[in-house]
Amino acid sequence: MMALAAPNLEVLAVTCVFGNAAVENVCQNVLRVLSVCERQEIPVFQGCAGPLIGVNNPFSDHFGGDGLGDVIEDKDPQWKEKLHPEHAVNAMIRLASDYEKQVSLVALGPLTNLALAVRQDPRFPQKLRDLFIMGGNIEGKGNVTLCAEFNFAMDPESAYIVLEEFLCPTYLATWEYSGRNALTWEFFEELINQDAPAARFMKMVTSKCWAYSKEAMKNKRDVYFGPGFVSYDSYAMAACIDGSMVLESIECPVRVELQGSMIRGMLVLDRTSSLKKSHTVSVMSKCDVAKFGQLLMESLRQP
Repeated sequence: MMALAAPNLEVLAVTCVFGNAAVENVCQNVLRVLSVCERQEIPVFQGCAGPLIGVNNPFSDHFGGDGLGDVIEDKDPQWKEKLHPEHAVNAMIRLASDYEKQVSLVALGPLTNLALAVRQDPRFPQKLRDLFIMGGNIEGKGNVTLCAEFNFAMDPESAYIVLEEFLCPTYLATWEYSGRNALTWEFFEELINQDAPAARFMKMVTSKCWAYSKEAMKNKRDVYFGPGFVSYDSYAMAACIDGSMVLESIECPVRVELQGSMIRGMLVLDRTSSLKKSHTVSVMSKCDVAKFGQLLMESLRQP
C-alpha cells in the first residue's frame, strides 16, 4: 500500500514467497490488497513455497492462519486465474533484464526467490538498481527463535546467498531498527480510523490479530524495545521510496550465521573487516519517525 501511494514510484510487479502464511495465501492476500486499492493492473507472480533446502518450517500464526487476520470470509474462488502463469523467479530475472539498472527490489519475506534468481542468472544482482531487505537482526535479539529474526530464520541459506552474492547497493531494515523506531499505539488508532477504503480494510484485518494487540506485545517485542506500534515491512519500503527517511546507518560487510542451535539465521556485522569481504551493505539504525508516520498515513488514504 505504501508503494502504491508513492507518486514517484512505478510498481512493476509483486512477487510472492512463503512466509507468515503459505504462498497460496500470500498470493490471495496480495490480490486482495491490489483490489482494495483499485490497482489490479499490477501483475502478481507466485514464487517459492518453502526454503531452499530442508523441510518447510511450520508457518507462524503471527497474522492469523491465512496471513491476513482470519477475518475475510468471502475468498475469491477465481484467484488463481488472476495470477500470471510465469514463476516469480523468472519474472524477476526478466524485469531486471528489461529495465537494467532501473529496478529497486524490495524484499519483505524470506529471500528464497532472490537466492534462486542469482542461481539461475548470476548477473541478476548487477542488473538491479538496488535492493532493500526487511529482515535480519544484529544484536542476537530474536523474534522467532531466541537469536534470529523471522525472515532470515525461515531460510537462512537464502539469506546467506543474497548477502554474499548480491553486490548491488543493499539496504537492510533489521528487526532492531524497526523496533527502535516504533510509533505509538495512539498513532495506530488514528491510522486505521481514517475515512478511506484502504484504512477500513486495515482496520478489519487487524481487528482480531494478536500481532496488532499492545497487550500481546508486552511479553514479546516490548521486552526488548518498550511499547509501541511497529509496521515492520514498511521500514524497508519507506527507505526505498525516500532515502532521506534513514537518518543514520552502519556501512560494513555482513554475514548470515548458518551454524549453532540458537544463532542460526542471525546477521553478523563485520565492523573490523575481519572477513576480508569485497562489498558492504548499509544497515539502517535511525529513522525519521515523523516522516515515516506521514508515509504510513498516506498509504491508507486509497484509492
